[in-house]
Amino acid sequence: MAKKLARALSAFCLIPLASAVSAASLPDYQTKSEWFTEASDRLEERVSLTREAKTAKNVILFVGDGMGISTLTAARIFEGQRRGEPGEENSLSFEEFPHSALIKTYNTNQQTPDSAGTMTAMMTGVKTRAGMINVDGKGLVADCAASKELGLNSFLEMMESRGKATGIVSTARLTHATPAATYAHSASRKWEHTADEGCTDIATQMVEMNIGDGMEVMLGGGRNYFTPVAEGGLREDERNLTGEWLLRYDGEQNAVYVENGFELSAVDIAKTDKLLGLFTEDHMSYDADRIAKNSEEPSIVEMTTTAIDMLQKDEDGFFLMVESGRVDHAHHSGNAYNALNEAIELSDAVKAALQKVNLEETLILVTADHSHVMNMAGYPTRGNPILGKVIGNDDSGAPNQAVSLAEDNKPYTTLTYTNGRGFAYVDSGENTDADKRDNYDIAAGRHDLTEINTEKPGFHQESLVALGGESHGGEDISLHAIGAGAEKVQGHLEQNAVFHIMTAATDLSLSEE
Repeated sequence: MAKKLARALSAFCLIPLASAVSAASLPDYQTKSEWFTEASDRLEERVSLTREAKTAKNVILFVGDGMGISTLTAARIFEGQRRGEPGEENSLSFEEFPHSALIKTYNTNQQTPDSAGTMTAMMTGVKTRAGMINVDGKGLVADCAASKELGLNSFLEMMESRGKATGIVSTARLTHATPAATYAHSASRKWEHTADEGCTDIATQMVEMNIGDGMEVMLGGGRNYFTPVAEGGLREDERNLTGEWLLRYDGEQNAVYVENGFELSAVDIAKTDKLLGLFTEDHMSYDADRIAKNSEEPSIVEMTTTAIDMLQKDEDGFFLMVESGRVDHAHHSGNAYNALNEAIELSDAVKAALQKVNLEETLILVTADHSHVMNMAGYPTRGNPILGKVIGNDDSGAPNQAVSLAEDNKPYTTLTYTNGRGFAYVDSGENTDADKRDNYDIAAGRHDLTEINTEKPGFHQESLVALGGESHGGEDISLHAIGAGAEKVQGHLEQNAVFHIMTAATDLSLSEE
C-alpha cells in the first residue's frame, strides 16, 4: 500500500521514483556526525549485552528511594559536570543496561504512593494500601489482626525458605519501609520498635525471622530501634535485639555484629556465616556529610560489595536488596544537591556489583519505589550547572553571559520543587549535619537568589506550594535490567510485575514448600 502511494505521488509530481529515493539518502556529514555514530555504536553495544534466556541463580534488586525520572536526568548531568563535561550526554551506570520498562506506582488507595505500598508490590506481586508492609489491601492500616490474617509472603522469604542466601543493605534505618518490606509483615510502617498489643514490631521481626535460618546479611542504620532506653535506644521493652540476635546463632553459626566501617572491613568473610551491621542510631548520613565529617560509617558501595562477598559463598544462589534511602529524604527537605549525590552513589554501587557477579547467572534490577516533585525547567543553555541559575541563549543560539531573570526580575534555578518547605540557604560549614539543616522555617514562594550560591550542599530549592515537607510524585518510574532473565523487563508494567519478573527469572516455584 505504501509503495503504491509513493508511485502515485511521484507520477503525479512528475518526479522519477529513483530520484525521490536518492534524495532521501543520508549525506556524509549526517552519517559521520558524532551524534549519529555514537548513537549507532551505543545501540550495537546494548544489543550485544542481550543474552539468551537463562535462569538466574542470583538476583540483586537496587532501589533508589524516590529516584524518579527527573532525578535520574539531573543526577546524570550532575555526574558528568563533575568530570568537566556538559553533562547531558552522560549516563548513570544502570542507564546503559540493555532492558528497561516504565513502572506504574500507585497504591490501591492513593494516586501518589508511599514506600510501604510500593515496595510491598515489588516484593510480593500484590499492590496494597499506603502505609502497610506486606499486608493485603483488604485490611486496614494499623489493624493488628490484618498483620496476622492477611500477610503477604515476600520474594526474600521465598528465596530464604528454599535454602538460598539473603541479605539487605540500606542507607536508611533497616526497619524503614523499603528494607522492612523484604522481610516484615506489619499493618503499619510506623511499628518499627513498638507495635500494638498482639503484634510484633518490625525490628523484632528482623532478628527473629523464622523463615529458613534468617537473613545472612543486614547492613544499614537504625541502631536505636534495636537497643533499650537504658542503653540510649528507643526500646521501652528493654530488649537488646542485637544481643539476642548473636545468642540465636551462638554455637551453631559464626554471627558477627559491627557498628562502623572499620569493623566491617575487618570482617573475615570466609569465616562469617551471619553479618549484622548497624552503623548509626537513626538513618545513615548523606554521603556528602559522611565524607566531610570523615565519618566511620561505610559507604553504600562498601556495604554492597561486602554483602555480595558474603552471599556468593552460597552455591545455591542468593537474593540481595540494596536501597539508597536518602535520595528520598533529601527530596523531602527540598535539597536537590544531596538527592542527586545519593543517586550517583547508588549508580557507583551498581557499577561495583557488576564487577563482582557473573551475569550469566545473575539478574540485576535497578528501579525506584516512587518519584518526587522536583522539576527541571527554564530553557538553560547546554552545560549550564544543573544546580545553578538559568542562563539561556540569545537569538543567535549563543549562551547569554547574564543570568536569565523571571518576570519578577529575579533569577531562578533549573531545579525547583512543586511543593515543600521552600527556600533555605545554610552555608554554615561542611561539618554541619545535613539532617539538622533540613529543619528550617517554611519559606515557599519566590526569593531573591542574586547573591546566593545555589550549587552549595546547603541550598534548598524554591517551592510553589507550602507544605511541611516536599511530597512524593505520582508519575511512572523506570526499571533497568541486565543479566539472566533481564529480557523480561520491557514495556509498561504495573509495579507488582517486578516480583513476577524475579520469580520467572529464577524459575522459583510459587507453591514449593
